Amino acid sequence: MNKINQEALAVKRAEQVFDRRRRTIGLFGAPILALLVFFTPIDGLTLEAHKLLSIMVLVALWWITEPVPIPVTSLIGPTLAVITSVVPVSMAFAAFANPMIFLFMGGFILAKAMMTHGIDKRFAYWLLSRSWVGSNPRRIFLATGLAAALCSGWVSNTATAAMMFPICLGLLASIKEMFAVNGRQIDLHDYKYATGLMLMTAYACSIGGVLTPIGTPPNLIMLGFLDQMTDIQVSFFEWMTWGLIAMVAYFVIAYVVLVRMFPADVEKIDGAETFIQNKLKELGSWTRAQKNTVFCFAVAVVLWILPGILSIVYGSGTPILKMYNRLFPEAAAAMIGALLLFLLPVDFKKREFTLSWKDAKDGIEWGTLILFGGGLAMGGMMYKTGLSKWVGDAIIAMMGGSPSPIAMVAIFSVMALLLSELTSHTAATNMIGPLAITAAVSAGISPIPVSVAIALSASLGFMLPVSTPPNAIVYASGYIPITKMIRTGVYIDVIGIACVTIPLCIYFVSWVTG
Repeated sequence: MNKINQEALAVKRAEQVFDRRRRTIGLFGAPILALLVFFTPIDGLTLEAHKLLSIMVLVALWWITEPVPIPVTSLIGPTLAVITSVVPVSMAFAAFANPMIFLFMGGFILAKAMMTHGIDKRFAYWLLSRSWVGSNPRRIFLATGLAAALCSGWVSNTATAAMMFPICLGLLASIKEMFAVNGRQIDLHDYKYATGLMLMTAYACSIGGVLTPIGTPPNLIMLGFLDQMTDIQVSFFEWMTWGLIAMVAYFVIAYVVLVRMFPADVEKIDGAETFIQNKLKELGSWTRAQKNTVFCFAVAVVLWILPGILSIVYGSGTPILKMYNRLFPEAAAAMIGALLLFLLPVDFKKREFTLSWKDAKDGIEWGTLILFGGGLAMGGMMYKTGLSKWVGDAIIAMMGGSPSPIAMVAIFSVMALLLSELTSHTAATNMIGPLAITAAVSAGISPIPVSVAIALSASLGFMLPVSTPPNAIVYASGYIPITKMIRTGVYIDVIGIACVTIPLCIYFVSWVTG
């Protein structure tokens, strides 16, 4: 067993020990701490808000320590709120029918159809087969990252990483064969370019998620909180204008850092073009199911971005735009595209349609939807009971009474990043989101920059294998020493936070003056 494998095994054992202790401490410690909070007198809180605070302590600590599955914890919070008479049952569980849930569900179904029929692989191989890529290792590095980033804007980052992983392994096998032909034997576990290519794949999958609201859960969670707590609606098109800028900035940072830290020692990878071309040929010609899937996906995307185009052409207050938003809200647009998959036939005589329910239900991340609904439920109850205002005022007081927009954005961005490195970025966003929004409102600051900053920062989980599923997938290859992942992750995280904070503070200044 080589040194890399021994290191990976040692890290895995340490993670298992840490996880066991963390879950045990959380299982018993969180309820005890929640009871202490409940029985401690706190001025300025109503009885309902005080009870909800103790429930939030339990839920937040269980989200972090995970003694039970995170989606289960998301159901425990609203259930306890009903049992303890914090809110009636209709209010506690209303968030699980929030339109954002159905926007995400439609996105999951469309993504599953794309994976089932190989649209994602076809796009990835198409991009890698472009003439500008060729056999140049740097361009292959760039094209691999672009394929992962652009796919994960619409498909789960985990699924994208799983799809790109074997492609990268094939490219690295071509490198090894090329060296063998030239009389040089290499161990890919010790080859810098192999480490860089794997890291680029994982990081690009997380980076691409910021492109669209459905790209990663933190995006929709913060949009849901903005809508629910401040009645601010951010359109799909508007998010994409921010997400595209963030994605490009993150991607450039990751590419530059990784190319410098893990350069290729050859000018050409013989066999890479042949490998890609053969894989593309194996996919064959376009099938009816693939064409139907692309059509359904295009319908959803057009319906999502059309309000932004109408707003630019006719103005934000035009009756046409208002009517369109009433008839085709984003959740309905997602469901239209998804439902068409069950109606467009592949073989009508056999009654075979583009997507079966069996495939669709396996593609819907039910745990994510429950976690999303639970987070919205807890945030809504905090707002209704006045707990969020109390917490927001307390945060503002701790920050000196009148914090600057830069401080607000920077502090909550760092909090989101640190929590996302250690636990689910969805759970981290659920915990920080309501606090940040209420703190911003209490300080008289627009909650939009803070909310966007949290969503974007939660996607910067690059330091550890446990930070995101893509990190874990590529780490399992054995080509990435843990020290290399931590080091590169720190660089990208720090630069990424700066790229989040500065533009959003500029946006705040323009919001105040305009």
